[in-house]
Parts: sequence; C-alpha cells; structure tokens
Amino acid sequence: MEVAANCSLRVKRPLLDPRFEGYKLSLEPLPCYQLELDAAVAEVKLRDDQYTLEHMHAFGMYNYLHSDSWYQDSVYYIDNLGRVMNLTVMLDTALGKPREVFRLPTDLTTYDNRLCASIHFTSSTWVTLSDGTGRLYLIGTSERGNSASEKWEIMFNEELGNPFIIIHSISLMNAEEHSITTLLLRIEKEELDMKGSGFYVSLEWVTISKKNKDNKKYEIIKRDTLRGKSVPHYAAIEPDGKGLMIVSYKSFTFVHVGQDLEENKNENLSEKIKEPLYYWQQTEDDLTVTIQLPEGSSKEDIQVQFLPDHINIVLKGQRVLEGNLYSSIDQDSSTWMIKDNSLEIFLIKKNEGLTWPELVVGDKQGEFIRDSAQCAAIAERLMHLTSEELNPNPDKEKPPCNAQELEECDIFFEESSSLCRFDGITLKTTHVVNLGSNQYLFSVIVDPKEMPCFCLRHDVDALLWQPHSSKQDDMWEHIATFNALGYVQASKRDKKFFACAPNYSYAALCECLRRVFIYRQPTPMSTVLYNRKEGRQVGQVAKQQVASLETNDPILGFQATNERLFVLTTKNLFLIKVNTEN
Repeated sequence: MEVAANCSLRVKRPLLDPRFEGYKLSLEPLPCYQLELDAAVAEVKLRDDQYTLEHMHAFGMYNYLHSDSWYQDSVYYIDNLGRVMNLTVMLDTALGKPREVFRLPTDLTTYDNRLCASIHFTSSTWVTLSDGTGRLYLIGTSERGNSASEKWEIMFNEELGNPFIIIHSISLMNAEEHSITTLLLRIEKEELDMKGSGFYVSLEWVTISKKNKDNKKYEIIKRDTLRGKSVPHYAAIEPDGKGLMIVSYKSFTFVHVGQDLEENKNENLSEKIKEPLYYWQQTEDDLTVTIQLPEGSSKEDIQVQFLPDHINIVLKGQRVLEGNLYSSIDQDSSTWMIKDNSLEIFLIKKNEGLTWPELVVGDKQGEFIRDSAQCAAIAERLMHLTSEELNPNPDKEKPPCNAQELEECDIFFEESSSLCRFDGITLKTTHVVNLGSNQYLFSVIVDPKEMPCFCLRHDVDALLWQPHSSKQDDMWEHIATFNALGYVQASKRDKKFFACAPNYSYAALCECLRRVFIYRQPTPMSTVLYNRKEGRQVGQVAKQQVASLETNDPILGFQATNERLFVLTTKNLFLIKVNTEN
C-alpha cells in the first residue's frame, strides 16, 4: 500500500522583506464608476434547513461576480431573469451597460430547493454553467472577446442529481477526443451521523467527453465522488486532468464507484465500537502488551518474533500484529507468556526513560492504558504551565503562557488545515502538506492555463503559491509576497471577500457593506524620506487606500484585475480604477 508523501512549502527568502515598515494611508482619490443594473442579481438566501457553518461558507458567502481570466477586465453575473450578463471594460470613461450573452432555459423562480447559479470559464471558448437546480450545462462560446462573433451554444445539458455549485473546470484535448472535467460541490444530509452537524460535503469529479469530430454529442464518461466534513477552502483540477488538489480543514476521501453507501456507514459504525486488538502499558524501563486469545489457544499456536526495532506476532498462521516499533528494544531480554487466555509480551526499552507515544508506528488497533502514578508524575511536571490565577508570578523562572500577551489577530479559530493532492487514476492521496497555522486567505488565477494560486498567511505576511503538478519534487512555488498582509487582514472583522491583482501589484478586501481596502506593493518615492529611528533613507513606501461605495446594499461579488476592482451589489456594479497601465 502506497503512503502519501509528507511535503512542505518552500519559502523563497529573497521574496521576503524583513525591514518592511507597514502601510501608509494614502488620501489620493480613487476613480469610482457606478452602473445601475437592469435587473437585480439572482441572490439565493440560505433556507431554514441550511443552518450549518458549512452552508454559510459554501453558499452564504458565495461570490456572485465571476471574472473571465482568459480576457482582461471581463466580468459576469446572473440576474433574476436568468440572464448571464457580461461587462467588458475597454475604456473607463465610456462604460456601456452590461449585455446579455446567454439566458437559462429554465424558470428558476419555480424551484424552492435551488442554490445560487454558478459559472466557470473553462477555456477561451468553453464555459461550464449550473442553474442551481442540479442541472449542468456545457456551453461553447466561440471567442468571447469579440462580441460580434460571440455566440453561446449549449453542447451538453443534463440533470446530475441534487443541486450543486461549480468549483473548477478544465478543457482537455487528446488526439481527436475533447473532454471537459469539472468539480461540483454539494452539502448533503447524512442520516446516520451520530455526532456533528448531520451534513457532509460532497465533491463530484465529472468528466464529459466527445470521442471524435463526427460525433457531435458530449457524454459523461467518468464520475468520482469525494466526501469530507468541511467545505474546502480551495479545490482545483490539474491542467492535464490527472490529479486534484484540495486545501481543507478536514480531510476528503474518495467513495469508490459501486460502493454501497449504507453498507459503508454500517462498517464505519461497527469500527467505532470494535474492541481494540491489544492493550499496552509502559514504565520508564519496559512495555507490556496484552492480546486476548481465542478459546483453546495453546503455546504451539503462537509465534512471536522480536527484532531491535520490529515485532511480528502470528496466531494459527494468521498475522496479528507486525510493524516497526516506535523505538529500539533489547530483543534478548524481551519475553512473552500466556496467562488467563491472554498473550502477554514484555519489551525492554533500549532508551530508558523515553516515553513512547505509540507502540507500532502508524498502527491504530491498540489502546494505551496509563496508570495513576504516571498521570500524577506528568501533572507534576506540567504544573508550572497552569495556575488558578492569571499570571500570578510573572518573574519566576518558568512563567506560564500569558494569554493577555496574544493579540486577537494571533488567534486562529479553527484547527490545522491540510493541502492534499489526489491521483485521478488510483483515487489515492499522493502528497500531503500540513499547513499548521498557515491560515488560508484567498485564491487567484495568475495564468488561466495553470492551476489557480492560493494565498496563505505565514507569520505576519501573506504568501502566494502557484501549484505545478508536473514538478513532483517542487509542486508548489512561492511566487509573491504581500508584506504584513496576514497581520493586517486579521484585524478586519467584517471582511467578506479577499482578492489580489494577477500581476501581484496590489491586494484588496471588502467588507459586507460599502468599504473596500486596497494594499499596494512598495513603490519608489519621488521625494526623500528618512526613518528617524534607524537613521536611514526610505526608498519605497507601501500605500493603503480606502474606497467607500455610495450604496447601502450588501456586497455580493468582488473581483480584481491588474487595473481595476469590480464590486457587485444587489442593484449596482461598481468599478474602481486602481492602476493605470504603463
């Protein structure tokens, strides 16, 4: 059985600036243009039965504004009339009205159980679209940049079960076969969930293909499903379609085709209540392992083999326990015996005083029993870390952790997330990165032919990572840094959307209502500035700007391009000119 490789993200030191001094508030005005929409955005509010945090993450915080990364400054949204509306900006002073490019065939107002409609720009000529009712559309658009020749035509249209939103999609051309592969997200009820929210997250990986040019019909050729307990922060298919990468708080696993879900649930329940295979205890010098034997077992039925760092136990020809021990033992002094229909094994530690966290590396079949004397000794060793009073004696040699020294933005409210890479053929996890305290911030498409980049907090900075599925040894490349942005964004309690320019020139976030914050990369100053504390000249300054929108409607969508920010509210589309192209 292949084990997933544990990897780490390699930070490029030259991209870090340890002398960064912070953002300076700039009062320079930002040109802001407002377009009134003909019809309101097709916002779908959460129903009473969509009450979990996962529903809020997936659907309540959904970004209703979609950027076409294949064409500069082109954004789309879907309105209440079922129209896909597009605004492509060529000149800020000559903005036209958003134009209709496609109309959904179904009347969405007749569906009570629908989600928000979603769209993803698969390639320069293909789009995947969901109406939120469980139907998937595959649309050929021709070249979208040219409005005269642009025509959206449905090439595939099928009901795929419960409602979903589209997370990602890619287009593949192999010989004469054209394929579209897409990721669909659902949150579904779990009937036998004994604890937790009672819902699970489903990611369906669907491949739609047309075999040759003569065959005009696209058909589904593959459907695989992953299940997890949290909405992924990031999920994307690799450009060659051979793998999938997911950043999530809780892990995902594939549900194999043909697997009976009820049977799988029952197996999981029985595993939870199954007795441990063995019990083990330890002192500073030795370990004792106890295994319950079947009735009538004799010494001749049992084979126990000791090696300095390995153990192998066989009962009646069946292997009961085998694997590498956590640490070395004295194999000559280690023994075993049968007592009261149980097998008792005595292992003598080579490294006296070393506490073993597990008996056999990676084995979860046993249960560790700690005696009361050990618990008392451990509690005594840790006594200096606890107190009934808050920091009663701060001057003593081993002061306890003082929570008062932590700032609010230093506290993470969720446990560690992980980045996993899944193989599309074996459906197994091949690479795992434990992100620890590297909080996920946002994703951005820098190159539409590559996977989307994701931004993580590293200490106080925000680091942008570009996945490269073709580079097995260095799969994630550090491509840009937003200095101190990890720290700054943590103070924005009302933030809703986060984005950055594809050329990394600025990052921006918006609150639920009205305010937009822009953080620019350091740029040379026209005047001379000095840092009085350090007595040196400052060559570059990073600016912070704030824009306030003239509306009381909530912000529903947010997209950043190299030159502009697009902000969508219920009835208006705002355009903020951030950069002027050189």
